[in-house]
Amino acid sequence: MDEEYDVVVLGTGLKECILSGLLSVDGLKVLHMDRNDYYGGESASLNLIQLWKRFRGNDKPPAHLGSSRDYNVDMIPKFMMANGNLVRVLIHTDVTKYLYFKAVDGSYVLNKGKVHKVPATDMEALKSPLMGIFEKRRARKLFIYVHNYEESDPKTHEGMDLTRVTTRELIAKFGLDDNTIDFIGHAMALHRDDHYLNEPAMDTVMRMKLYAESFARFEGGSPYIYPLYGLGELPQAFARLSAVYGGTYMLNKPGCKVEFDEEGKVAGVTSEGETAKCKKVVCDPSYLPSKVRKVGKVARAIAIMSHPIPSTDESHSVQVILPQKQLGRRSDMYLFCCSYTHNVAPKGKFIAFVSTEAETDHPEVELNPGIELLGPVDEIFFDIYDIYEPVNEPSLDNCFISTSYDATTHFESTVTDVLNMYTLITGKVLDLSVDLSAASAAEE
Repeated sequence: MDEEYDVVVLGTGLKECILSGLLSVDGLKVLHMDRNDYYGGESASLNLIQLWKRFRGNDKPPAHLGSSRDYNVDMIPKFMMANGNLVRVLIHTDVTKYLYFKAVDGSYVLNKGKVHKVPATDMEALKSPLMGIFEKRRARKLFIYVHNYEESDPKTHEGMDLTRVTTRELIAKFGLDDNTIDFIGHAMALHRDDHYLNEPAMDTVMRMKLYAESFARFEGGSPYIYPLYGLGELPQAFARLSAVYGGTYMLNKPGCKVEFDEEGKVAGVTSEGETAKCKKVVCDPSYLPSKVRKVGKVARAIAIMSHPIPSTDESHSVQVILPQKQLGRRSDMYLFCCSYTHNVAPKGKFIAFVSTEAETDHPEVELNPGIELLGPVDEIFFDIYDIYEPVNEPSLDNCFISTSYDATTHFESTVTDVLNMYTLITGKVLDLSVDLSAASAAEE
């Protein structure tokens, strides 16, 4: 270990593994360590025995739940947008060869107490029970506008400069009601609260385009995909990638203390009496607690069930978004469900998650609107964890710290953090103009 590296990465969470892979591909000499003896850090994937140990101490899981090793329960479950940036990163690094994906069955939204499918195209808008007949026509016009919009072609702008016009003003032009705005903003554009309404509309239009294009890609019922055996496969795939390019991985390294020189810049990382010299450190917040601050909490429930979520057309994998306004909250609630069809549970079993940014200290009560939608559960676990973000100045100390995982059940915000960190570390922007069809063979 007593060598010199360009970068030492601490923690094998998903963000750290993606960065380690990207930096290795760029030709940097990378050492990647984790204090745990397993991959994934906070975003690990647990079997049934590990799940019980984590939430129930010494109890043993009941036999009727089936074999422990048939379970791959992701601690931070998130679906991937089929044409989203994470898929582009996977293709850019060629990690797709280590993974098999399967389309997610459904994308739903809570509206006036009922669960509805999110319409993704102008044709679906006309069929959706979310809107009355006149509202459908107005929504269809917006969908067509978004579909045709090209930033480089002013003819498609209809006289609006979306870098200046707010989302609220764009929506007013189409005359849509609050109800419609709610599901478009939260379930299609995937905004987490309503701040976006007063921001330039370009971001929302691009997010809607991404949703529609991802939806069209697999002819499935949703724009999302998910790896077989769950997300635990991802950190390991990036670890393989890093190794191919000469990166070194070490698990089960206790201590992992970052050392600084007299100017306060990173000098190396010490574990078990050995020091690896390095110029830069990349890590999750738990490795440099003095350089992060707590900015919130996530409350989540993990349920094991023997049936799909009711009102989702028997979907074996599904996301339901509960917009804040529908619940009288400050941020959205998310419902995620996956099953044996993605090899994350034994046959006949479903794993559901309900998550939200905590506004109280009582997850059981706070998550109730989501839990009520699940129907009967075999087992349920509750958990609350803190969200940290870095407060250091990387240009001064050369420490690049990721932000904790948020409550969303899709990957868009996670990848944004990774791409920003990549630019800070390397000084360049990652080129994501890849051939998206490269990921399709495995998905069939």
